[in-house]
Amino acid sequence: MTPHLAVSSHPAHHLLDAPPHRRRRRRRLCPPRAARASPSSSSLRCCAAAATASAVPQPPRAAEPAARTRVFVVSDLHTDYQENMDWVRRLAVGVGPPDAGGVNALVVAGDVAETRDNFARTMGALRDQFDAVFYVPGNHDLWLRREDGRYMDSLEKLNALLDACSELGVDTGPKTIGDLGIIPLFSWYHKSFDKEKDLTSVRVPSLEMACKDFHACKWPAELGSDDEALALYFDQLNDKYNDAIEEVKKNSKQILTFSHFVPRQELCPEKRMLYYPNLPKVIGSDYLERRLRAIHNNAEGGAACHVFGHTHFCWDSMIDGIRYVQAPLAYPRERKRRMNGGEGWLPFCVYRDGFNPEIYPAIWSDYYNKNKREPENTQLAPWVAKYFRKYY
Repeated sequence: MTPHLAVSSHPAHHLLDAPPHRRRRRRRLCPPRAARASPSSSSLRCCAAAATASAVPQPPRAAEPAARTRVFVVSDLHTDYQENMDWVRRLAVGVGPPDAGGVNALVVAGDVAETRDNFARTMGALRDQFDAVFYVPGNHDLWLRREDGRYMDSLEKLNALLDACSELGVDTGPKTIGDLGIIPLFSWYHKSFDKEKDLTSVRVPSLEMACKDFHACKWPAELGSDDEALALYFDQLNDKYNDAIEEVKKNSKQILTFSHFVPRQELCPEKRMLYYPNLPKVIGSDYLERRLRAIHNNAEGGAACHVFGHTHFCWDSMIDGIRYVQAPLAYPRERKRRMNGGEGWLPFCVYRDGFNPEIYPAIWSDYYNKNKREPENTQLAPWVAKYFRKYY
């Protein structure tokens, strides 16, 4: 999700791009098979090993043991952009086939495409390339503006997308893959999710102006976007899976939950860091955090992970015993100017017969892993102050 305000075409003036420092380069956690075989591969743009291989002799590396189960994660595919659809169609080349007798699974954390037809094409292409594909809906998936009146409202479209998943063999409910339980969680955002101090030193555009959801989605009258009713409705969609969730927990050594929306405000930069300071009001759900905590309540160290999307901020951090990961493909213009290795590290391999133990370097989670959050500080970051001086 990106606020949709008219901004300069200059790369520095995107509402969400505000890096606090340059990202350190480290070896990716689970490079695709092709990258391991060819150090010159473009998929190794994030790898220190690739950058130094020609200059420093490297000792021979022991072959990695065969993996029975590999789980890759990605969000915000936005395949209405042709570049993104092209990326989806060549994905299997980068990921490589599973090891003999193994399974490659993909978790897609929402915002696949704006139209039902493009959604089906995208998920069909992914299903052809992976042994298992999991999905939860994002806000863009439920937009109606390009559906030519096909659906009465966004709930009817949601049911159509779930039906398409069923036809394609895409999982939208809990399931165990190897020793890993994978649990999709339906969610929607609510304004009261934002608990931090608002900025009053600048004029911030309204949510209705900044966020197209208020115009591109349509809901029944009893589910207004101005309160928690919509977030509660989506959270309660998970109740029908309660028995299946308990069964998955019983048969799994580790659990991965995933959603499109953000479960904690700490997983978004502070308002003073954002070109759109009201972004936290349209990104997350307290119901979601309570539900995933209930699922992971008995998890031992390193056995719990939650994947999310929506904000297009790459993220990897541990908070109160749960690892939170965001691995967005995002928009082509964002990839071209982000300091996150572009698209070569995606989809992110978070599980290889166990969660990868190393925290992956990402700009904002790296920043908050080292710096205390200061929500009471309303002094604009320099790049934000410059933006508002220029445009407002």
